[in-house]
Formats: sequence, structure tokens, C-alpha cells
Amino acid sequence: MTYKNFTIETDVDGIALVTWDMPGKSMNVLTVEVMDELDTIIDQTVADSVVKGVVITSGKSSFSGGADLSMIKSMFTLQQEEKAKDPAQAVEKLFALTGQMSGLFRKLETCGKPWVSAINGTCMGGAFELSLSCHGRVASNAKSVKIALPEVKVGIFPGAGGTQRVPRLANTQDALQMMTTGSSLSAARAKAMNLLHQVVAPEDLISAAKQMIKDGLKPVAPWDEKGFKVPGGGIWTPASAQLWPAAPAILRRETAGNYPAALAILKCVYEGLQLPFDTALKVEQRYFTHILQTTEAFSMIRSLFISMQELGKGARRPAGVPKAEFRKIGIVGAGFMGASIGYVTAAAGIPVVLIDRDQEAADRGKTVCESLVSGSVAKGRISKEEGEKLLSLITPTPDYAALADADLVIEAVFEDRDVKKAVTEKVEAVLPEGAIYASNTSTLPITGLAKNSSRPAQFIGIHFFSPVEKMMLTEVILGKDTGDKALAVALDYVAAIRKTPIVVNDTRGFYVNRCVFRYIGEAYDMLIEGVPAAMIENAAKMAGMPVGPLSLNDEVAVDLSYKIFNAAIADLGPQSVDPRHMELVTKLVEDGRLGRKSAKGFYDYPPKPAKKRLWPGLKDLYPQQRPEDVDVKVLKERLLVTIALEAARTVEEGIVTDPREADVGSILGFGFAPYTGGTLSYIDGMGVKTFVALCETLAQRYGDHYRPTPLLLDMAAKDESFYGRFDPFGKKAAA
Repeated sequence: MTYKNFTIETDVDGIALVTWDMPGKSMNVLTVEVMDELDTIIDQTVADSVVKGVVITSGKSSFSGGADLSMIKSMFTLQQEEKAKDPAQAVEKLFALTGQMSGLFRKLETCGKPWVSAINGTCMGGAFELSLSCHGRVASNAKSVKIALPEVKVGIFPGAGGTQRVPRLANTQDALQMMTTGSSLSAARAKAMNLLHQVVAPEDLISAAKQMIKDGLKPVAPWDEKGFKVPGGGIWTPASAQLWPAAPAILRRETAGNYPAALAILKCVYEGLQLPFDTALKVEQRYFTHILQTTEAFSMIRSLFISMQELGKGARRPAGVPKAEFRKIGIVGAGFMGASIGYVTAAAGIPVVLIDRDQEAADRGKTVCESLVSGSVAKGRISKEEGEKLLSLITPTPDYAALADADLVIEAVFEDRDVKKAVTEKVEAVLPEGAIYASNTSTLPITGLAKNSSRPAQFIGIHFFSPVEKMMLTEVILGKDTGDKALAVALDYVAAIRKTPIVVNDTRGFYVNRCVFRYIGEAYDMLIEGVPAAMIENAAKMAGMPVGPLSLNDEVAVDLSYKIFNAAIADLGPQSVDPRHMELVTKLVEDGRLGRKSAKGFYDYPPKPAKKRLWPGLKDLYPQQRPEDVDVKVLKERLLVTIALEAARTVEEGIVTDPREADVGSILGFGFAPYTGGTLSYIDGMGVKTFVALCETLAQRYGDHYRPTPLLLDMAAKDESFYGRFDPFGKKAAA
């Protein structure tokens, strides 16, 4: 029998090698078709008396990334369609659907013949749950091997037996840590946790897996054998009496109760370890069915899994423009930002020319790259040889003539129009006719900067976020005259350096910074009202933000806020800035409190190892409210609503045209409460009518900046959502 996604070869020892190699895909994924074929393969190998055991491996450089988008989408589509017909029946059908993968893996586990999973490269999610259902697991010791159950990061949890098999192999604390954080394990760490039997050299992977079968591997899982005991003794032990009362508290400290899937993992493990294995799988299935019906799961999967992959694959790339091949990229401005852009570009294998005003300044930029390489080598992310190769691709020079054969030039100089104008003119004097020019400005409108260009159609913005080597988002900004080729080249470049792009139209601050400074601005309002600074910061974290707004302001620099205010006043007039905000920021800047870079801002930064602490002088700036008089729930609402409202304004103004980009941009750009799915999903999740009512309530107490916009009022009246009114999938179909 032949299969589309698998091949089977049985050797003289009766060991069948099942190779998973999906045609036309760079990585294997679990689909309905793959599961159906695997089901048939199990039956075929069981029925074949020649087959003594089975080794399953991948024909690609990685084992598998887990479930396919189409399968995830189908679960939500089914739920929505069936719910409209019969809500009770919809849940039953969803329950049956969620049990299919778990049932298949259990069938493999109890088929009566030994299976060994031979893991190379990435093995995540459902693919690792498949491996866990095999009787033996062998992994390559290559650095590329990453083993994880990362489902919690997209709002769900390992629902195909993962919550039951992992804590029956590893100790409970390690199992909970792995699943509630979704963190990746090296092969060595996975073996230390008892999740793998062997770790071998890549060339020995298949032979080692086959040897396990030859050595008499039992075709029975440990938990199916009489007398099996859970590592550590199970739930009713002194050690568990210490672990379990603390576990929910620790989880709440880390998540503020915002992630239902993380709590469901705890419940699955706690309840499941007290039950026979098949009953425990049913408990897991029930919790998984429940989680799939939550707003958090729907929103997180849509934004952090589906939309992120679609944007990363060029969802906004203009059709008909040939893919760009980069032979050389120029970066003008070898400061920390420019040098970091050079580093990620060279890391993608693209030669870089790093230009600054003189050789010394350009060399300092390469020194930054050398430091980043040293850090990566020290952490084992790259080898010394790979680091040397990366650095060999970076050429520092003050000579603009080196850009004469560049395909793309990125300007990363100071946020000063005159400096940028001079650089544009120097670059365009030598730049090839078809090359693209990009500015890394963080706030200055691209259309204005493009007036200095003799070819505005080839002028675009590519806004990176600091630190460049860690931040996965880039904002691609279209000027009024930017052409399709410039957009296509920018998106091809972002794809080459493995970052996720969002495409926005031109405005002051673009999309991300407009939202960020609204977040910070709300914190200014709260300080002025006398809300204790610690409550502002803690409320933000409780709302799901990774850092408080005052801490974030310190990171981006308080004097940057001061400069932005002054630029806004110069361009738009004094009414464009709240004078109370200007007074607060001016006070800090005049006192030398510029943020982390000056070791003092809203926080004080004592020498390490001491931790940063809020500046005690903040409470002396304004009369303080008593903490017990401040409603934390309202603080949380204000911080999220003000950002979401700003995101809605950018849609109304035509700055953001695709809700996927607003959501993904807000999460990757500044960590907007990921459990909401992003700024617009936050609004859609509660319903536009509810959001508008909340805005009106806040506006009555805290000011007109909370007034819902005409777009929101219109959407509320028509009972619309952002993903309904601005349907990105409908646009694609229409195109």
C-alpha cells in the first residue's frame, strides 16, 4: 500500500521504517489526512506478521511542528456553525472531534507491537504527543533538536495525551513547568526528565531506534503495566502536599489568572494522576473541549498562530513583483540600532556594508556586532566558526561609494530631519537605479522624509524595535508615493531576517508607537491623579502587560518622550500635548532622570545585583490617594481600553487596514495582553457594544480621550466586529 505523506520500508529484521515526508511542505504537520494515513499504517503493520516493530521518523530536517492551521481552524469553524444550529449538540460534536487525535495515539500505544519515535530537529505539540505514545523515543544530539509542548502560548494545552503522559514519565514539578510555560527542551534535558530513552549522534538515529526493538522493547506503556507508580508517588504524598497547594498560587503570580488553558493543565494533571489512564484521557478531553470554547483560545490562536504565520508568509505582499534576492544591503548609521540591524542581516547570510561618518564610528558599530556574536557563542546558539562567518559579512566603512551595488539601503541615523535629509542625498548619489531606500525612523512620517528623495516610489519605512536581535516585529510604513516594488522588497527582506512584518500607512508614530505612548500617557494621568506608582505598575501586569508603563518609559528613555512632545508642539501646536504631561516629563529630564540609561528615571537603578525600585520621590510630585480608595479593576480597564481605543483610531484613519496587523503588531511590538489576542481582538472579544459602553463610562470620569470614535459608534449600532467589517480573508478572496 502506498501513502501520500508516508513511506514504509521493512528490513530483514522485520522492522518497518515509517518515514513521514509531506510533499510540498518544508515541515511535517498533523492534518486529518496524515492522521487517517497513520491510522491505516497502524492497522497494516499490526496485520503484517513479518513486521516485528515500527520506527517512525521524518524525511525532513525536522520531525514536525505539530498540528496544521487547517485542522485548528476546522475546530473553531465547526463550533461556530454547529452552535448556531444546536448549542448542546455543538459541544458534543466538538468533544468527539477533540478526542480523535488522542484516540489515534492511544490506538498506537496499545496496538501490541513496539513503536519507536526517532526524533530529528523540531518536535513540538501534537508531534511530541505522538512520540510520547510510542514505546521508545530516541533523539538526535544535534543543536537543532527542540522538544516542546508549546500549546499554552496560543491559548490551548496539550490535549492529545500530553497532560497525562508527561507527568507519568517526569516528576510532576518539571512536567507542570514544561507545559504551563511551553518552553523548549534540548534533547539532553528531555532525556534527563525521562521523556527520551536515548540521545545519539544524528547518523546513528535510525540504527539506535531499530536496536531498541531488536533488544526486546516491550509494546506496552509503563502506565499499562500492573503495579505502575507515578514518579514521586503521585498526588497523595508528602512531596505533593508541598507542591499542589503552591502550584495554583505560583501560576496566578505568573499569569494573574488571565490564561484559562494554563489552569486547565494543572487540573488535568491533578485529577488525571488519581485515575486509570483511559479515564484520565477523558478528563483531559473534557477540559480541552472547554478551553476551545473560550474567547482567549479563539483570539490567541487566531492572532499568535494563524495570523502570525500568514503575515510571516507575506500576506500583504503585492502580487506580480518578482521575489528580491539580496546580494548586498547597506546600513547608514552604525550606532547601536544600525549595528544591530547589520547583525540580524548578516545572520541571515546577507553581506552588509555598515556606514558612518568616519572609520572609527563605523568600526564601533562592528564592535557591537562582535559583542552580539560573542553572546550567542557563549550561550551555545551558534558555533565559533558560524560567528566568524557572520562577522566576515559585515564591512564597516565611511565610504558611501560602497553602496553602489546595494539592493537595499536602510538609514538608521538620529531622529533629526536635517540629518536624515543629508544622508538620503548622499546615498541616492551612488545608489543603483532599481535599489530601494528605507528609513528606520520611529516617529517621523515617511511621506515627509521622502520629499528629500528623487525617487519617492522607492522610499519606504522599515521600523525595527530594540533590541533588534530579540524583537520579532518590524513595522513597514508606506509613504504617500511608495510603490509596490518597494513594499515587496521590504517584505522580502523582513522574511529573509525571519521577522514578522506589519504594513501600515503613514502617520506620526505609525501604529505601535502611537499605542505605546497612549499607554504611557495614561500612566501620566494616573500619577497626576495621585494613584500610587506601584499600583499603576502592578495593575498593568495584572491586566496582562509584560511591563508597567513607567518601567517601559524608562526603557525607551524619558527624554525621548520629551523630544516627541517638543516635536509635536513644533509641528502641530501646543494643543497637541497635555501641558500636565509636559510638566511631568520636563521635571524628570531637568533632574537628569532620563530612564535606565542614566540609572534613574521613574525607577532608580542601583548597581547589580540590586534590583531596580520605583523612585520614592514620585509620591511627592502629586497629592497621593489612599490605595484602598483606588479600584484596581478600573486601573486595569483604563490601561487596556486606552491602547485598544488608539488602535481603533488608527483603523478609522486608514493607518492600519488589516486587523491581523493591529493584533499581531500590538503583541509582538509591546506585549499587549497576549491572552486577548491583541488590541482589536480585545474589542471584538467583549463585543463592540460592550466596549463602547465601557469607553463612555470611563470618559465621564477620566476625560474625553476615552470617547468612542464615530467608527466604533457605527459598528456598535450595526452589531459589527473588526474582523467582520474589515475581514482580511474576504479581501484575499475578492482579490
